[in-house]
Amino acid sequence: MPSLREIQQENELSLQAVWEAALGTSETERLRRLAVLMPAICWSFLPRTEQKASLPQTMLLQFINQLIDTHVRESLAAKELLPARRSGRNTARTLPEQWLQALASPEPTLKAPIQELQEFAGGMRGWLDQLKASEVTAPFRTCFRLDLPEESEGKQTDWYLSFHLQANDDLSLLVPAERVWKERSHTLTFLKHAFENPQERLLADLGRASRLFSGVEKSLRTARPRGLKLSTEQAYAFLRESAPLLEQNGFGVLVPTWWQKPAARLGVKLKIKPPSGAKIGSGLLGPDGLVAYDWTISIGDMTLTAEEFEALVKLKQPLIKVRGQWVELRPEEIEKAIGFFQKKRGSGDMALGEALRVGLGQETSELGLPVLGIEGEGWFKDLLEKLSDNQKIVPLKTPATFSGALRPYQVRGVSWLAYLRQFGFGACLADDMGLGKTAEFIGFLLHERELAAQQGVSQRGPALLICPMSIVGNWHRELKRFAPSLKVMVHHGHERLSGEAFTREAQQHEVVITTYSLALRDKEHLTALKWGYVVVDEAQNIKNEAARQTQAIKSLKADYRIALTGTPVENRLSELWSIMEFLNPGYMGSNKDFRTRYIIPIERYHNKQQAGVLKRLIQPFVLRRLKTDKTIISDLPEKMEMKVFCNLTQEQASLYEAVVKEMLEKIERAEGIERKGLVLSTLLRLKQICNHPAQFMGDGSDLARRSGKLARLEEMLEEVLAEGDKALIFSQFAEMGTMLRQYLQETLGREVLFLHGGTSKKQRDAMIQRFQESRQAAPLFILSLKAGGVGLNLTAANHVFHFDRWWNPAVENQATDRAFRIGQQKNVQVHKFVCVGTLEERIDMMIEKKKELAESIVGSGESWLTEMSTAQLKELFALSREAVGE
Repeated sequence: MPSLREIQQENELSLQAVWEAALGTSETERLRRLAVLMPAICWSFLPRTEQKASLPQTMLLQFINQLIDTHVRESLAAKELLPARRSGRNTARTLPEQWLQALASPEPTLKAPIQELQEFAGGMRGWLDQLKASEVTAPFRTCFRLDLPEESEGKQTDWYLSFHLQANDDLSLLVPAERVWKERSHTLTFLKHAFENPQERLLADLGRASRLFSGVEKSLRTARPRGLKLSTEQAYAFLRESAPLLEQNGFGVLVPTWWQKPAARLGVKLKIKPPSGAKIGSGLLGPDGLVAYDWTISIGDMTLTAEEFEALVKLKQPLIKVRGQWVELRPEEIEKAIGFFQKKRGSGDMALGEALRVGLGQETSELGLPVLGIEGEGWFKDLLEKLSDNQKIVPLKTPATFSGALRPYQVRGVSWLAYLRQFGFGACLADDMGLGKTAEFIGFLLHERELAAQQGVSQRGPALLICPMSIVGNWHRELKRFAPSLKVMVHHGHERLSGEAFTREAQQHEVVITTYSLALRDKEHLTALKWGYVVVDEAQNIKNEAARQTQAIKSLKADYRIALTGTPVENRLSELWSIMEFLNPGYMGSNKDFRTRYIIPIERYHNKQQAGVLKRLIQPFVLRRLKTDKTIISDLPEKMEMKVFCNLTQEQASLYEAVVKEMLEKIERAEGIERKGLVLSTLLRLKQICNHPAQFMGDGSDLARRSGKLARLEEMLEEVLAEGDKALIFSQFAEMGTMLRQYLQETLGREVLFLHGGTSKKQRDAMIQRFQESRQAAPLFILSLKAGGVGLNLTAANHVFHFDRWWNPAVENQATDRAFRIGQQKNVQVHKFVCVGTLEERIDMMIEKKKELAESIVGSGESWLTEMSTAQLKELFALSREAVGE
């Protein structure tokens, strides 16, 4: 609303024409709630004497008013709705004219003698106060309520728009216009609410409303307007056009609840009929197997017959009542539906995988008609129900050859894999780290062998298991432990077989274990076989579709494919596409289409609708359970995460500031790839300084009393050892791990183990066994994040220290899950080290704010930070005063 700002300076008065927010009751309450949530840092720059309880709300209102004033002033000047000043001169003679001109001028100040300004301000003050009282602070407002037509003796009455007064402090309190006109005094009392001059206010409001909705004008021809009848077309126009305008102008509007919900759209449903000759598990099914389909017309959840649809078309009305429910039916949608069936798209055959994608993904048909869902008959109906809710899958018995016991949720995992196997769909077992995906897959493999023996069919070819080198030994041990009846071959090392010798040997085993690097290097030997199963563990290793390693793995021939991962979407949705393309090629469409349809809308614009569509699409083929879910597993201890804030030493702070100054000058002058390289280099150097000056300088100098992090780690580890506990210490730097090992062994007097990328398999296995089984020796285990962050079972530890951060929540959680997994008997304490006042603290705050999308937005490692502007980098790198300890 237009207003006047008075600025008193000594004996001078200055008046400015301004635009301000006209806040009603609901807007004021929203402003108050926002002010309560505003962090104190937003006004901490002010002296304490100026910081009052009302300050946040005052600052917010000032900010809103400034935005409104700038936007409205520029809009009016651009559209020339008010005569703006020209050449900086005041062409208006009177102050009211000046005020009007100043509302659209860059210069808001009014010019006149002080006495004239005082008189004008006094008169305006009264008028503006009255305007605010009538528009903002009035206890009531006029409200319009649209009532549905009624049916009497098979005939439908008109719609009715009734007039009311509505209390601003209780929107459920409505005074009908009939009651207003019966009142003879100037004050109407209704349920303890007092309405001053209700008849005058109602008439004035109806006059204003007639300019927004012309139908009101007709009712004003009567002495006491109470409402007006509307045809269906008029009611539709009111709902779509007039109701929003009335609300935006401060009127109350009450419409039927079904209109406020998402509109029940006109579209088509896909109805699938399984082929009569195909049986489950017969081999005739699979993603490429053909099924018969029919398209049917639907409005929301309601499927219409051809006769019902023809009857609705003949009505030619935008609002129709179908089976007792009012819905909106737009003419353009009717035309699309007619055109859809005129092109004879009613029935035919399509691939099973395509049917699921179209139905679950609710794609748009060729003529722009939305697909509203999918239905099925026979076993296909059963398939849809069980794919949407894996709890409905009948649990299988634990295979007799399984050596051990499967937990109930693990039995469901085995049953889910076996169920999808019947239809040839690849499966992604994405249970949380530590829930036992290894045991579930082994149980599934043994079940498949028992089923083949029962049916008297030949067993499939061997299973090829591809995993990181660091967990080859773990897989070999687990297979021997849970499935001693299986013959297992490890394809790795300099003496590994090749050519025909490899083929003959592999066919003599049920499981062949190899690594990702060999999947590419030995591609020629691996592609020579037709595998029964190809299984990728830590499936995020095939996230890069363009990588030769990924392409080599996807080229392997197999009857069935399985992906195992604790983080199905570690960083970006493109990784999910790559995994799904490995499991069920073509199901998610091309990479380009996937990016257009899902990656950009979800990651860039946070489109919840597309996120929901994507979830429906992948849900049948991705089984994800969390160990924090007590319905899944109730006997796992708690995981307690805490930040450990450390100060820099004076030496660290000096090095930090010097690097920031030097590198920012280079970054400002650089562009493109060179700039990104400099940013990454700066991040690396600053992280090394935060760890220890000796790591940054690489001079092999003494470590004691030179790093806040190291001092705090030493203190905390002394407490861990005093309690008789064990700890894992993660660092992304192998050189830091080497320094930590030597220093901690000398200062704490205990053996410290260190696993890194150069550790041989034999040494790795020995270290793990020593740490897990020995109670006293080697209570501390340092691990390089890349080498020890996945696949290891280190439940002897109940403390996890992240000495330096990878700045990727998924990777850090994977590392923590080396201790927080099945077999852990104690509560696990996770300590994440952060240097205060440095980039470590600021990046940690950024990640915390992005928790909802951290795994899909925050890139691998720190590469996402290279996209920041130089100004943002300056703020990120800056060293705060609190960084250095006393």
